Amino acid sequence: MTRSFRDQIAGAIVACMVLPSPSVAREGADIIFHNGKVLTVDRHFSVADAVAIRGDRILAVGDESILDRFDARQVIDLHHHVLMPGFTDTHVHMLPMSHRQVSLEGAKSIADIQARLKQKASVLKPGEWITGNGWDEAQLAERRVITHADIDAAVPDNPVLLTRAGGHSAVGNALAMKLAHIGRATPDPVGGIIEHDAAGEPTGIVRERVDLYRRLIPLDSWEELKPTYVASIRRLIPLGITSFHSATTSIDDEPVGLGGIADPPPTLTFRRLQAIYRQQGEALPRVTTYIAYPGARRLAEYPHHSGYGDDRVRLGGIGENLVDGGFTGPTAWLLADYKGQPGFRGRGFFTDARLQEMVDTAARTGWQMALHTIGDAAIVQTVRAYDKALATIPGPDRKGRDRRWFLCHFTIMPPEATMETMARDGIMIVQQPNFLYDLERRYEDNLDDWRLAHNNAVATPNRFGLRIAFSSDNLPIGPMVGLYAAITRKGPDGRVLGGGEAVSRTEAIRHYTIDPAYFSWEENSKGSIEPGKLADMIVLDQDIMTEPEQRILDTHVQMVMIGGRIVYRPDIPL
Repeated sequence: MTRSFRDQIAGAIVACMVLPSPSVAREGADIIFHNGKVLTVDRHFSVADAVAIRGDRILAVGDESILDRFDARQVIDLHHHVLMPGFTDTHVHMLPMSHRQVSLEGAKSIADIQARLKQKASVLKPGEWITGNGWDEAQLAERRVITHADIDAAVPDNPVLLTRAGGHSAVGNALAMKLAHIGRATPDPVGGIIEHDAAGEPTGIVRERVDLYRRLIPLDSWEELKPTYVASIRRLIPLGITSFHSATTSIDDEPVGLGGIADPPPTLTFRRLQAIYRQQGEALPRVTTYIAYPGARRLAEYPHHSGYGDDRVRLGGIGENLVDGGFTGPTAWLLADYKGQPGFRGRGFFTDARLQEMVDTAARTGWQMALHTIGDAAIVQTVRAYDKALATIPGPDRKGRDRRWFLCHFTIMPPEATMETMARDGIMIVQQPNFLYDLERRYEDNLDDWRLAHNNAVATPNRFGLRIAFSSDNLPIGPMVGLYAAITRKGPDGRVLGGGEAVSRTEAIRHYTIDPAYFSWEENSKGSIEPGKLADMIVLDQDIMTEPEQRILDTHVQMVMIGGRIVYRPDIPL
């Protein structure tokens, strides 16, 4: 980024406009961006030069003549940098940071993790739990999963639980295993798997049923965790994310009898997010909340449904209740055996009847559906349930039959008949192309050639006319990884996996901007740079439309605007 542009957005932003003559009156504006490459992401993916902002809205989009049409309080010369709509991550988990938690961010080896565990143990008492989140064997020098022995070598006197990136598996040390009653003869829990080594001894890793450990860990209070949730939300802004869908939210703290429960846990809820945004929402990305299915009775008691709220915090779909597992386990439910594992196809978590009951209840009460489906078997089962409800239950929602139901993940493409049903019913997909990049080795280890080539498919669903929104699911959160993977179908080592599922840069950008707005009924208010829409925009340090593909990964956000207010510049820490 040129120094002159940095200077303008760092403080000397204003260049006062002088009227050409008293007889020529120009319309007032707050900010004008000009001399840039403005990716509008409108219907034609038009490219403009300048944008005028008034209040929280876009006033005008066009060429340099905007400087003559409007009298602005601030004028920012983009110096040919790219201005585009902010990204929307339609599936991301906001994670708190307990006082007992070790940050695993950036860990590159098991030795590194061991050192961090030792440091945390030094400030806690023996016997106190230590937790951590986000390890990924693909990022570790040892290229293998962590076992209880690795943790025991560093921290023998504290129970430890380290959750893998993605949240579908975790490892406990020997003391944690003892407290959780996990031993050689312990049977697999319903919906989960206890991993064993070649000698039949448990490794400490549990797939899906991480609650076997987690239920033993003392809870922090909401007041203790609240600042860390806010910090987690703030970390989205430097990545250019101006809106997100919180995939882990509930209505637990609503009044009992109106959808809530007694003694709710200290987790994110719709009500708590509303309170956070009332206090400091102008500086935070907009949020749409998934709501974990609370059961038929509580859902009927709750007076609101999908779409309720405002342009800062609004209710989204019922989700992401898991229909199956994932490949960070792996326990995703497939229609075929896992490669090299005869008879093992992963596991579904619902009977047909129980799944249908949940879907039907949501349909009757006006809720959007947003269920987690990774494997093709889970997708087939869920689409069948969606199709039955959509065909037979009109629902009371104010949008009539404009349900906008979707599947989260859609990692393994289902049979063509299921794709046709989705197209007929308008069932959409929240996709994570970054999974291909982050889980490349997991897919190669577990999938047959066809499923490997079509993992996290985008091009084929596009050909079926299915609407797609991109997201990260925290693996990793940065949109540039998702864009790169969708455009190139390359993993970290540069090999192409299923090049036929690659999409153009234009398509990929749409899936991260305007398409997500449709999933929350906001396509007329955000997601593109057009007059009348919210001024949620970002400036990039290089042109992702023309730079070589590999350089997309090295693209950085130089400015973020939410609602006409500049909320991030790299020279000012959040």
